[in-house]
Amino acid sequence: MDGQLPRLRIDGVAVAIGEHALLLRGPVGSGRSDLALRLVDEGALLISDEQVELRRAGDALLVGVPSAMPPHLVGRLEARGLGIVPLPHEARALPLRWVADLMPQGEIERMPAAEQAAYLGVAIPVVRIDPAAVSATARLRLVMRCAPDQILGRM
Repeated sequence: MDGQLPRLRIDGVAVAIGEHALLLRGPVGSGRSDLALRLVDEGALLISDEQVELRRAGDALLVGVPSAMPPHLVGRLEARGLGIVPLPHEARALPLRWVADLMPQGEIERMPAAEQAAYLGVAIPVVRIDPAAVSATARLRLVMRCAPDQILGRM
C-alpha cells in the first residue's frame, strides 16, 4: 500500500466480492476465517486473513494486505484443523463496501437499524451476521450488491 496515505492495521478478515471488499469482524474463534473460506469457495477472493490494512483514499477506504505481513502468509488462510492453506486471493487493495460483525443469531435483531463503523474518518455500513447460519454467505453476497439505503429497515 502507498506509504503516504494514512493507514490503520486492524484485526479482521477481508475478502473481495467483485471489485469491492467485505471486512469480517469478530473475536478470535468467532468464525471469521471459516466464513471467508466458504465465501472463497463460492467465488470470492481472499484479501487478508487475521489482519487487514485500511487506508483512506479520498472519501473511500481501501482494504489490503498489511505491509508488514510476511510474504509467505500472503494469499493464505488458517483453516482450523487443517493449518494455513493457500487460497485464490486479491493482491490489490479494494474499496471497503461493508463491514460484517459476526455474532450468534440470538443477538441479531430481526429488523436492525442502520449501523456504521468509522475508520480514518470514513463511515462504512455494518451488518450483523451469524457465521454458522446456512445462508450466511448468501446474505453477505446479497448485501455486497446493495447500498445500505436499498435495504428496508436500515434507512
